[in-house]
Amino acid sequence: MIIAGVIIVILTFYAIVKNYETRVVLMISGLLMAFIGGNMGVALEAFAKGMVNASLTPIICVTMGFSAVLDATGCSQHLVMAITKLLNRAKFIIIPATVILVWLINISLLSASGLAAAVGTILIPTLIKLGVRPAMAASTVLLGTWGSSVSPGNPFIVQVADLAQEDIMVILQGFAPKAFICAVLAALILYVIAKVTKEGAVGNTVSDAEEKTEGETFRIHPLYAVVPLVPIILLILASPAVKILPAISITNAMLLGTFLCFLVARPEIKGFAGAFFKGNGSGFANIVCLIAAAAMFIEGMNMMGLTSALITAMEDSTSIAKISATFGPFILAAISGSGNAAVLAFNGTVTPHAASFGLSISDMGSVVQAAGNLGRCMSPVAGVTIICAELAHVNPIELTKRNAIPCIVAGIVMMILVLV
Repeated sequence: MIIAGVIIVILTFYAIVKNYETRVVLMISGLLMAFIGGNMGVALEAFAKGMVNASLTPIICVTMGFSAVLDATGCSQHLVMAITKLLNRAKFIIIPATVILVWLINISLLSASGLAAAVGTILIPTLIKLGVRPAMAASTVLLGTWGSSVSPGNPFIVQVADLAQEDIMVILQGFAPKAFICAVLAALILYVIAKVTKEGAVGNTVSDAEEKTEGETFRIHPLYAVVPLVPIILLILASPAVKILPAISITNAMLLGTFLCFLVARPEIKGFAGAFFKGNGSGFANIVCLIAAAAMFIEGMNMMGLTSALITAMEDSTSIAKISATFGPFILAAISGSGNAAVLAFNGTVTPHAASFGLSISDMGSVVQAAGNLGRCMSPVAGVTIICAELAHVNPIELTKRNAIPCIVAGIVMMILVLV
């Protein structure tokens, strides 16, 4: 039965790599394994419970609704333009500065593809005007799109907090500084690569006249630019370590951000409400249903004895557990363009047993989800990669060539900082 289960799991991830519908693939595989294991009902119940998870579903839906109204009202664009003006003042270190700023923006604007579309449209042409070669300009923006790994609105961080039964901000306060070190390291490595290959800024500059013209084309409204950051600021100030504000849930912080967005932008009510609830629906369909499908897949693995066999194998070697937690999701994300399935499967099956490997659930789970995002930053088939490549008019594989070393080194360092 173990051999049959391994074959099904391999075929499952092969289908995901081939871009078959991830939710359907996970559900079919989970049901098949549960059938072979003798109890399909358990897998179906796991799916139903995943759909109405009281800890995850409200946070995911409201966060995606907030993200949708930021795009609909243009608040996200104002934040991006404000960041772009700062970048123009750091021309000599434009590549690492861009990576870090995109990484920081991604903490607030969670969608990697949406971020690339919003930020890339402005930053990639700006980098090219500054003399950065097109492929390097696109790689620079792409390399910053894993900042959501330290966002309290990230559904996978929420999942980790739920598994560990810990406050999400406490987990992030421990993990975020280490992740930031890895982001800086990756940015510096890309900077060195740009210097060695002479693909960095080589003399072209955006003239004062050009900057003035671009500034006149889009006038930044400070309040619009601040709105996307409000929920993050509230959660930090209300976290157990800071306690400047009374405790507030992620859902309430996102709802307050949504209300503030409405007050600042004063949009037409029907369109604003439509965007918010459409974002809620998108979060449910794309994330909650994926989590539920992964729960069905995990239950199928349990029924076939795969989970217990995997845990037993890892108990014999803590090193294997650490490497698997980092590079399992990383490799699948790099190959398939999405590490979500691997992250959910790993955090559902192995992470709850982290203590058996001498690790904490929060540390292992944090690394798993961040590694999936890092691997996606060097995937030639990821949606965010394709967007960045298209904006620079280059082949997506060119971005993989430039980001591979920074991403792999960052993954290794993250494993050492968090798990060793």
